[in-house]
Amino acid sequence: MCHRNAPLTETGRLRLARCVVDDRWPLRRAAERFQVSPSTAQRWADRYRTEGEAGMADRSSRPHHSPRRTPSRTERRIIKVRVIRRWGPARIAFLLGLNPATVHRVLGRYRLARLAHLDRATGRVIRRYEYPQPGGLVHVDIKKVGNVPDGGGSKVLGRQAGSHNSQATVTDRRRAGGKKPAIGYSYLHNAVDDHSRLAYTEILPDETRETAAAFWQRAHTFFTDAGITVLRVLTDNGSCYRSHLWTATLTAAGITHLRTRPYRPQTNGKVERYNRTLLDEWAYAQLYLSDTERRNALPHWLHTYNHHRGHTALGGHPPASRVPNLTRHNSYPTTKAKRPAQPPEGSAK
Repeated sequence: MCHRNAPLTETGRLRLARCVVDDRWPLRRAAERFQVSPSTAQRWADRYRTEGEAGMADRSSRPHHSPRRTPSRTERRIIKVRVIRRWGPARIAFLLGLNPATVHRVLGRYRLARLAHLDRATGRVIRRYEYPQPGGLVHVDIKKVGNVPDGGGSKVLGRQAGSHNSQATVTDRRRAGGKKPAIGYSYLHNAVDDHSRLAYTEILPDETRETAAAFWQRAHTFFTDAGITVLRVLTDNGSCYRSHLWTATLTAAGITHLRTRPYRPQTNGKVERYNRTLLDEWAYAQLYLSDTERRNALPHWLHTYNHHRGHTALGGHPPASRVPNLTRHNSYPTTKAKRPAQPPEGSAK
């Protein structure tokens, strides 16, 4: 195929060759007329004499012989290790004593799937799917995170001082009669729409069936206010999602409940990837001096994720770009904003 700045196309080559061969033009005159070098004009004229019009077509630039190409036996060993062990180029190169660039070229030459596209357990290519409209499927999951002690943890004060600070904070709260210790764990209850990736998150104190069911009712209200009709909900096999209360909550709203196969978190991959983004860009993105400070930062981050942060699966657009009814909510939340429903104490939207 000709490149964009090529002076001759197949038609131009034919005209050049005919001028030289049929019309007896001098080689330099024909080369000047078609703005190419005399050697180029000679080449196309020679091809026209021997092959006719068929000789004007593009040919492969691949050499006839490649004496320095990796031996076939070595290529078969590379492919065997990749298929059986599912290793990357660096590890394969270390095992076989090769250059990683050589291994990478061999894998690319045989068009083997990337490791990111394979299921690590079975080695099969992951089937990716996306529902055609918002609400067709909503992924729900829970992520457990550690609380931040008052004054900061080990990342702020160092390992030894952070450990002492956590223990002292718990002791002070217990002596003061506080019911909730400053350290411990919180549970991020997350819901992500499959089509738009629109997300809803609350920080709750546990993962019991009552808490999970109440969270979904508020999440369902959030999606409904955005103009999304939820038809299906996908969860893992956690005890709260196998409870009768959870089933009754979804059935009352006319929603079908789907569960992943045991030990197959890939099926619920969209919310699993959201969990990782949530931790990287909010929970551990900066050094917080208290758990309250981190909780207060969640609404702003969640709004940025839904309305302003580009998503690679959406062509660099935010989730709100696939939900037209969210245009009126495209402003950062403030303390004076009126919310439709207040979550329990210790939660955040």
